[in-house]
Amino acid sequence: MTRLEREPFARRRFLGALAAGTGVGVAGCLGNGGAESEDGGDDHAGDGNDGEHQYATSLEHPGDEPIEFTDDQHCPVCNMTPADYPQWQCQLAHDDGTGAAFDTPGCLFAYYAVPPTDAPVAAAWVTDFETEALVDAFEAHFVVVTDEDAVTGEVMGLNPRPFADRDDAVAYLDEWEAEELTEEDVVSLEDVDREVAAIYRGNRLPDE
Repeated sequence: MTRLEREPFARRRFLGALAAGTGVGVAGCLGNGGAESEDGGDDHAGDGNDGEHQYATSLEHPGDEPIEFTDDQHCPVCNMTPADYPQWQCQLAHDDGTGAAFDTPGCLFAYYAVPPTDAPVAAAWVTDFETEALVDAFEAHFVVVTDEDAVTGEVMGLNPRPFADRDDAVAYLDEWEAEELTEEDVVSLEDVDREVAAIYRGNRLPDE
């Protein structure tokens, strides 16, 4: 058992955040084949033009149900096109009628942890890792994996694994052989803070 495997979740997520700040920066925006996205995700991250929050989005979202993913939507975290990644795509709505679409749950985590608006999040949806169905993100269960070296060609390098059913999430703990996980590594969206988000998108979080 490695030192990482022995660490409790709080410590492990910190180590993952450090890795995200360097490893993901090298990986950049990866598509299904591992090539850099044609959307040029790096052009958007960290621009901070005129003091505007780098995740600012003008997407309209009614919030009562998911909206269709379209080719003209871009993830506010990495600028990739969510419609290109149906196995990972997710979305979020604020109660002021605005929202955002994401290519991955890792990007959703970053936005949720450091949103560009004070408007509360009214609803969110994420793609189930097993069924690839769009499910309520607030009722979903996320397996917080941290070993980026265990995946090849995954969109944006590494992502949490969302499951609608907690039993499926717990079963996945044994499937993930890169590190020893426990049920403490299964979290809800409401558990996601800046530290957890940094495991996946540490180099894309706005400055504190």
